[in-house]
Amino acid sequence: MTGRVRPLRSGGARSGDAIVIPLGGWSRVALVGASALGIVAFCWPFLIDTRSVGDTSIAPLVFGVLLLLVLGVGVAQMSEGGIDAKALALLGVLSAINAGLRPLGAGTAGIELVFFLLVLAGRVFGPGFGFLLGCTSLFASAIITGGVGPWLPYQMFGAAFVGLGAGLLPRCRGRREIVLLAAYGFAASYVYGLLLNLSFWPFVVDPGSTTAYVPGAANWFNLRRYLVFDSVTSLGWDTLRALTTAVAIALTGSAILAALRRAGRRAAFTAPVEFRPADDGASPPVGRDQLPSGYMRVPRSEVFSEK
Repeated sequence: MTGRVRPLRSGGARSGDAIVIPLGGWSRVALVGASALGIVAFCWPFLIDTRSVGDTSIAPLVFGVLLLLVLGVGVAQMSEGGIDAKALALLGVLSAINAGLRPLGAGTAGIELVFFLLVLAGRVFGPGFGFLLGCTSLFASAIITGGVGPWLPYQMFGAAFVGLGAGLLPRCRGRREIVLLAAYGFAASYVYGLLLNLSFWPFVVDPGSTTAYVPGAANWFNLRRYLVFDSVTSLGWDTLRALTTAVAIALTGSAILAALRRAGRRAAFTAPVEFRPADDGASPPVGRDQLPSGYMRVPRSEVFSEK
């Protein structure tokens, strides 16, 4: 009876999904801190009185720089949590695909092809991977399309929130999972547009307009004005983005989820496999460089040579 080896795995992925970027304690703290500062950066008109800032153009630029710094901290902390060459390669491939998909729909009445793949990848590979994929996808697409500007950090963080949320959704399978992801993509598309408009709303509207930001006014007063501004200017774009994302997930979700999960299994993103001899009393197999006493190695050419 020959010796055998048994693979021992630890820390299996949830419901068969591979967690590409595991988050340790410090990585979780950094991710929560980055997300909290991102929310503050988006919602600053309700938190900071622009009259105390001086020049109203300083606040969003400062917050944009802070967002980049926090993104760097978050990436570094998650890298310490276990990102390896395989995860980095997968992140690069999916970021390139998303960057190539974005120009196909950008500028066409709000149609966006970025979010459906972001939602599916975040669902399969976990919240850490979804967060990074949202950042890198928008950054790469901005480089390709020439869309680099002070709005880019907000776009990156908005997409990062979408991927992060997809990785935190409750676990299910089959048709229920597709319905859940389509509903999430639909709602996340609206939230993304709502946050992006909020970042620049105080500076693009005529101060005399009924939808303009009023410095020093009550938050409920400015919030009501902002909701009117968003519904008048962006509701149509956000609706088409939401419909595009939901329909794309409904049509291609099953196939893409299966492909991503198969790639995760083949890449073995879960805990490393440890091999040891089976405990059944059998002797270990003879290695290539280990021969019993009295035996010698004969080249294959001599064994099969004609006489």
